[in-house]
Amino acid sequence: MDNRKLGAILLLIGIILASATLIIKIQEDSFIKKFEAENGTCYLDDVTCLHEQQQIAFYGIAWVFSAILIALGAYLMFFEKSQQEIITTLERQKHLQSEDEKFNILLKGLNEEEQKVLKAVKEQDGITQQTLRLRTDLHKSKLSILLEQLEKKDLITRQDKGKTKEVFLKINL
Repeated sequence: MDNRKLGAILLLIGIILASATLIIKIQEDSFIKKFEAENGTCYLDDVTCLHEQQQIAFYGIAWVFSAILIALGAYLMFFEKSQQEIITTLERQKHLQSEDEKFNILLKGLNEEEQKVLKAVKEQDGITQQTLRLRTDLHKSKLSILLEQLEKKDLITRQDKGKTKEVFLKINL
């Protein structure tokens, strides 16, 4: 059952219980006042006071139980959103972890220099070749050859940007 529906049901039951307890208490108090007005005392023939016979424990338990039901119902109705946010965040983290795992598996099939280049491109998609050269500490011609190889493997794509080129990951993890 949906938490929001369950919360609404618990809230409704708690309100009904509190209302019923209040009605019973008001009726009992009304009866005692009426009895006192007619007899001039609250004592019965066996010398017991009507006030002492009131079910104070019953009212206390009923009030506490209804308060618990109302609080639990309100919690389930209004704080479900925070639980949904937690679930969404956990799913997003799981997705990111699975992407990283797939990327790491992909890297195992590449040599060390290709791995270095691909990691740098993943960190900054759209990185210029000049920046990539500085990050990977590879010679200009060596980097160019590696990028051609990675393009042939369909892992990256290069786009012209002025006198240089931007490098993008082409793989979809």
